[in-house]
Amino acid sequence: MTIDFDTALETVCFTGLRPGPKLLVTGAVHGNEICGPQAIARAIEDCRSGRLAIARGHVTFVPVVNAKAYRQGTREGDRNLNRDLRERADPSSNEDLLGNVLCRLLRAHDVLLDIHSFRSRGEPFVFVGPSNNAGPIEPFRLAEPERDLARRLGPRLAMFGWLPTYARAAAARNGNAAEGTGTTEYLRSCGGYGVTLECGQHTDPRAPDVAYDAILRALNHLRLTDAGPPSITVERAIEIVDVVLCHSVGDRLVREWRTGDPVKAGETIATREDGSPLAAPADGFVIFPHANARPMEEMYYFGVAGSLGI
Repeated sequence: MTIDFDTALETVCFTGLRPGPKLLVTGAVHGNEICGPQAIARAIEDCRSGRLAIARGHVTFVPVVNAKAYRQGTREGDRNLNRDLRERADPSSNEDLLGNVLCRLLRAHDVLLDIHSFRSRGEPFVFVGPSNNAGPIEPFRLAEPERDLARRLGPRLAMFGWLPTYARAAAARNGNAAEGTGTTEYLRSCGGYGVTLECGQHTDPRAPDVAYDAILRALNHLRLTDAGPPSITVERAIEIVDVVLCHSVGDRLVREWRTGDPVKAGETIATREDGSPLAAPADGFVIFPHANARPMEEMYYFGVAGSLGI
């Protein structure tokens, strides 16, 4: 099979003259999320000009991970790179080839800042992984440093609970829980830690500044620079606990929800094609609403107030 792939993966590295951690900063894992490439390009130029000095450790910038999708202006090239991320002996798509390179790159680093944006309106937030655990879905032992980084990246909101909730969506599609494994989940499985920064809506003109500020804060927090430690910015947390799939083309959200919109227990969020309501099971929040979801795609996620020890 001939694979329609785009180009080599561009990485730009800066190594300090003193020891420190290895940070990977990635943008455009999804090609229509443009704030990451813009912010990373700015950070690279600042490093080259001397406005930003890497004193310790090592930082690798990848402005555009998925060049094929980025040049198309689409979320994916052949499939979603940030799902079921793993190395494949027999790659059959652009994302398979990219995944093989990306997995090796992730394993070579200690910490990841993966920059994204989202479809609906809503405030920026940072996604973190689970508490320390030895469970079957996402065993982890570095929750404390991961959450300490997440608290200091600029957004006031943090979210967690992604992989267990996505596993339920995968099960409903007769799929595999591993479908929910993306960049951060993969690095955690290899002994590192990482966060996903969601900078707001794709077209929000403030999103590149949110991303750039988070890059500076990550560099400063990890002491790759000589700047002082960044302040804690996270004020509240949401735990994602459920996902609702679209079943037919007539399923509809009842209004234009924003990610993070609060709902009361019993409040209707969407309706099925036959008019039956889909109501909030408790006081909580609508996350990642998708007004044009197709059958068996996620129509929205549901979250409740959570705590990250903040």
